[in-house]
Amino acid sequence: MDPIGPRGLQQREGALGCPQEGLPSPSESSELVQECLQQFKVTEAQLRQIQASLLGSMEQALSGKASPAPAVQMLPTYVGSIPHGTEQGDFLVLELGASGASLRVLWVTLMGVEGHKTEPRSQEFVIPQEVMLGPGQQLFDFAARCLSEFLDALPVGKQGLQLGFSFSFPCHQTGLDKSTLISWTKGFKCSGVEGQDVVQLLRDAIQRQGTYSIDVVAVVNDTVGTMMGCDLGVGPCEVGLVVDTGTNACYMEEARHVAVLDEDRGRVCISVEWGSFSDDEALGPVWTIFDLTLDQESLNPGAQRFEKMIGGLYLGELVRLVLADLAQRGVLFGGSTSPVLLSPGSILLEHVAEMEKFLATLQETVMLLAPECDVSFIPSVDGGGQGVAMVTAVAARLAAHRRLLEETLAPFWLTREQLVALQRQMREAMAKGLQGKPSSLRMLPTYVRAIPDGSERGDFLALDLGGTNFRVLLVRLASGSVQITNQIYSIPEYVAQGSGEQLFDHIVDCIVDFQQKQGLSGQSLPLGFTFSFPCRQLGLDQGILLNWTKGFSASDCEGQDVVYLLREAIKRRQAVKLNVVAIVNDTVGTMMSCGYENPHCEVGLIVGTGTNACYMEELQNVASVPGDSGHMCINMEWGAFGDDGSLGMLSTYFDERVDQASINPGRQRFEKMISGMYLGEIVRHILLHLTSRGVLFRGQQIQCLQTRDIFKTKFLSQIESDSLALRQVRAILEDLGLPLTSDDALMVLEVCQAVSRRAAQLCGAGVAAVVEKIRENRGLEKLTVSVGVDGTLYKLHPHFSRLVAETVQELAPCCEVTFLQSKDGSGKGAALVTAVACRLAQMTRV
Repeated sequence: MDPIGPRGLQQREGALGCPQEGLPSPSESSELVQECLQQFKVTEAQLRQIQASLLGSMEQALSGKASPAPAVQMLPTYVGSIPHGTEQGDFLVLELGASGASLRVLWVTLMGVEGHKTEPRSQEFVIPQEVMLGPGQQLFDFAARCLSEFLDALPVGKQGLQLGFSFSFPCHQTGLDKSTLISWTKGFKCSGVEGQDVVQLLRDAIQRQGTYSIDVVAVVNDTVGTMMGCDLGVGPCEVGLVVDTGTNACYMEEARHVAVLDEDRGRVCISVEWGSFSDDEALGPVWTIFDLTLDQESLNPGAQRFEKMIGGLYLGELVRLVLADLAQRGVLFGGSTSPVLLSPGSILLEHVAEMEKFLATLQETVMLLAPECDVSFIPSVDGGGQGVAMVTAVAARLAAHRRLLEETLAPFWLTREQLVALQRQMREAMAKGLQGKPSSLRMLPTYVRAIPDGSERGDFLALDLGGTNFRVLLVRLASGSVQITNQIYSIPEYVAQGSGEQLFDHIVDCIVDFQQKQGLSGQSLPLGFTFSFPCRQLGLDQGILLNWTKGFSASDCEGQDVVYLLREAIKRRQAVKLNVVAIVNDTVGTMMSCGYENPHCEVGLIVGTGTNACYMEELQNVASVPGDSGHMCINMEWGAFGDDGSLGMLSTYFDERVDQASINPGRQRFEKMISGMYLGEIVRHILLHLTSRGVLFRGQQIQCLQTRDIFKTKFLSQIESDSLALRQVRAILEDLGLPLTSDDALMVLEVCQAVSRRAAQLCGAGVAAVVEKIRENRGLEKLTVSVGVDGTLYKLHPHFSRLVAETVQELAPCCEVTFLQSKDGSGKGAALVTAVACRLAQMTRV
């Protein structure tokens, strides 16, 4: 295709030559004018083609694809946040390239969105032509002299000044204060600058000047400055548009879409650099002979084609070429042309009267092509100078907030030394607990002496009680298969916190209902009772409740045998036959459930509402149970680890707040740093603290954050999901009533990551202590062992399981540990404990 489309050079041959012989009639003149102007008409189809082509180029450039070369640059500006109205202070701004052959220096005072508005002080300096086209050092020395001259008239003394540098040319930025010039535009052609860091060139010039202490904090494109200086009263401004000497646009993009950044969170302002857009297929049909002539006579033929159709540096010249053509054809000025009309650059942007319709046409076009977007156009008041100061102020605010955030979260980032110390402390507490000495680990015998061997057969009932819901299960074990039927029943809060008799009567009512629905009424099947609370077992079917956890507080139960309480409730419900064979901790049930599938499974782990672990210990090491051979499953009750104060070195201010507000202050300290019942509360207290320091929510107290337990642990799993964009994280939090910015969302994400990472590492250190104990018990150089795991936090959190495994691998390198997720929960395990007990009893009888 001809690069200028159907309106080719042949069509206009001689149009810009000498005047035609004989003047056209008025009607012919009108037709010639219309013919000429028709070339500038753009159809909706052509606009949509340009829109699609530009969008395709944008996406190609963002993805980092180099072939074919994208028609736009899509340059990251490293501006990662828009203003939120709290920015304050005095800032110096240097604008170069925003208004043609001049530079501007401004003194901007920011007072916050509610503060007194102060007009910037500014001074414009004309750049001599020889400086615009001379050596680069000469240009930057000129800029440094202008800065000094401007500051000499202000009472600034020798204080350190923060400067934002608006440099309105295509650059490759590698940081907020690092920017390499790609190419000059707008009539500049200074040597020795392209390919150089313009911030460093300015710093060197300021140092050579030696008059003032000026820190160049940020280099900012004029388009970015325009976006950042938008009036906050209208709402968040996330797009910047400059249509002046040149033209460009910028906008806030999801960082995960920008291949060059290799970031998956947050946002960054992208300078489109759309002046270079030059898709022949899209622009060719709207490219005129006048555009071609202007391009050929410019300083950069073939470049910045989109800008040459839009920018003010060129519109006046386009108008001049059209007028000269019409005059030469006898349509205007009686067919005569003046030397001024034939002189390039004689018609300036301000001479183009029809520019008053530009904004209205722009709005109409955007509404036509993007009807789903409600777009407001807010004219920049000072040409972006205040926006450049705002970028500098936002950078200062973010740096201060980053320091406060890192200071707050530092105690949650555990070192290897801390984790090794924790592992050692747990080993010591395990040994003391097994010997019956005072310890925060109770190390309770479960009287489960073997894991399943696959020969178990029969039908078994199981109960699984460990939270506000509990399950009744029918488990059928046959050769090579396990069939499970179960139903979930709820325990109302008034029952969980009422009398023990009421609680166990409710449980039996649910069992009876299940039996009736399964056609089991009147049958006395062996029953395993998974009871997920701390118990001291005196036998397989005897368990003394030590204390309630997880929000239960039913009276007259602590210190009692819960199997006896269940059997008494069965007696009260006449005509019900239940054979309670075993009471099983949920952790033991999980180990047994996974052990049925994998004979190496000798550890059980729960990380859900609460947390606990069990493992197979050498019977000779269990002081409270006679016998020197064989194994005994030990219920560690590790949620209470540290209740003796040994976790003080890891406990934070936020842990203390959560502990003091709990129903059991001072107890279950390890569990309160790990399990799902508490992680959301830890996060909530951190968010309250950061809000009070002004880091979050503009420092405004958010009422919903005052509500205990409003921040559920499930939100951590959702927020930390790799599949969620930051806007989806914002949606989750806004549903809670948290009106947050993208910056806030990113910080909330970091808080969640720190809290959940610490929880996983603590859990991993505990597992490392357990598997190392098993390895040393058996005198092995290398142990191969599996850990059966259950619990919603472990299963649903996107990174928890990986972090646990990594920690175990680091702290127990001589153990090859595999983690198996329990598919059917600890209820199946209770049935298997019962089945193993029946098998062992039968073997004993035989």
